[in-house]
Amino acid sequence: MTAPRTVLLTGAAGGMGTLMRELLPPYGYRLRLFDRRPVDRRTSENAAGEPDVITADLADRKALREAVRDVDAIIHLAGISLEAPFEKILRANIEGTYHLYEAAREEGVRRVVFASSNHAVGFTPRPADGSAAIPVDTPHRPDTYYGLSKGFGEDLASLYWDLHGIETVSIRIGSCFPRPTSVRMLSIWLSPADCARLLHAALTAPDVGHTVVHGSSANTRLWWDLSTARALGYEPQDDSEPYAAELVAAHGELDPDDPEHAHLGGAFCTDPPQWPH
Repeated sequence: MTAPRTVLLTGAAGGMGTLMRELLPPYGYRLRLFDRRPVDRRTSENAAGEPDVITADLADRKALREAVRDVDAIIHLAGISLEAPFEKILRANIEGTYHLYEAAREEGVRRVVFASSNHAVGFTPRPADGSAAIPVDTPHRPDTYYGLSKGFGEDLASLYWDLHGIETVSIRIGSCFPRPTSVRMLSIWLSPADCARLLHAALTAPDVGHTVVHGSSANTRLWWDLSTARALGYEPQDDSEPYAAELVAAHGELDPDDPEHAHLGGAFCTDPPQWPH
């Protein structure tokens, strides 16, 4: 029997990390879990026994290097996932991602999956009904300091590919929740099961160099192009449309004249940015 591949999962105590701790091991991965908050081992299945758990901050470069050592790949989810003062975004999302890539370089890890975000291009106008989907080569148009940090992460991944040969798939994640919670989310929802499918494809596709993909399910109301994700072998199985009637009845269809609905980033494009993600 082939030993399972060991994958470092940063941000393992977060919302998406918690979902992936359950959904990734059936693909044959042995997860090593990293977060600055404690992770309950009892809630984490694994392909090969109890997971390794490392409780440390991304600023702890010694702990991070130890976490990276001897892993086959890294899924980088850690960081602040909403808008915050620039100093906090700088430390967690920008410096923290740099520290991760330096640890990967030092330990010879050759594959990273980076959790980017739709907010890296949040000020891109959302497509009108029936118009062409937003292409993956859309230039960075961040809507927040958070979105700015995700654009930085994509560019850092590109640099480490060109300079050090570390391959990365940067996934511009829409909204990964068990179910969509807003009308906007109907267009960018990534079901947890599809998220695991996409991460698996990103970990196993050959010769990715630095590839940017959009991360969502096969939604009827999809706003963006999934072709680069599908080229990795990703085959989304879910669609947000079964939730549409309830959400539209409660909130109405998106009003194109509402500033919150004019851009891909939604309410993140307002001043100050509004939630949820």
